[in-house]
Amino acid sequence: MAESFGTSFTLVEVTPDDGSAKQLWVALAKPSQAVTLVLGEVPEGWTAAILPALITDDRQNTFGELKLMPGDVYRLTPKS
Repeated sequence: MAESFGTSFTLVEVTPDDGSAKQLWVALAKPSQAVTLVLGEVPEGWTAAILPALITDDRQNTFGELKLMPGDVYRLTPKS
């Protein structure tokens, strides 16, 4: 049986391997799955970690406007 992605948002901080600025991503997935999902979207060699932060109801609503489906990820940090 496949594991559910869940219905909550998880923040993930991504560090490029070239030392450039870190990125912030949001995943509509359980923390145990969020890092793997985000790493699938960034270049090989980059690292990612859960950003332990309380996501307020207001922020949950903002993330909800992104219309993510379970298992989706979205980069919050603008491209430079």
